[in-house]
Amino acid sequence: MDRRRYAIWEGKTWGTLGDSITAAGGYQPLVGEALGFARIYNLGRSGCPMAAGTDRDDGATVNVGAAMEERPDCVTIFAGVNDFRLGIPIGGVGGKDVRTFAGAYAALIERLLAANPSCRINLWTPLQRDKDGYDIHYVNDAGHRLIDYAETVLQIGRLYALPVLDLYAESGINRLTLPVYTTDGVHPNEAGHLRIAGMAIPFLERIGQ
Repeated sequence: MDRRRYAIWEGKTWGTLGDSITAAGGYQPLVGEALGFARIYNLGRSGCPMAAGTDRDDGATVNVGAAMEERPDCVTIFAGVNDFRLGIPIGGVGGKDVRTFAGAYAALIERLLAANPSCRINLWTPLQRDKDGYDIHYVNDAGHRLIDYAETVLQIGRLYALPVLDLYAESGINRLTLPVYTTDGVHPNEAGHLRIAGMAIPFLERIGQ
């Protein structure tokens, strides 16, 4: 791969916020090598949602992001699948209740931009899943399907003029291909991380212009 094509991120830093898919550190080295990031901060927390107010508060993405001391040039937020599984209400887009998915997302974005206005924040929708009965058709205790969380990320991106990588709709990872790209219907295997990186590289190249 010709790294000169992606020189826009050469020597810059990248922070990745999210759940176990991010914490696994599978896609980041692939993206980092292609784009030339000098340092990657992996801030993923396994099993944790975006929203606060559960017994996983220490790892909630909104709290991890708020406590981040680093000031990366680029920050990716990749969350939602655990909010779906834990039945966390989405809430209203534009709200600030951190106990809701949308409110926590907005609070995190505003905190990051207040601390580092020049940071290129980008949002990734959750991947499709099928594990332990929690598939794309399942309605959780809050009355939401997984696609509702993905659509909310798209709406938040429009609200804050932030780019969104729609992995839910465009990754090709679905109920028929989950055995090829995941180990268990949720967590990407090597092929899955390659697929994510293959979409993330041109996406991050484009928004870095």
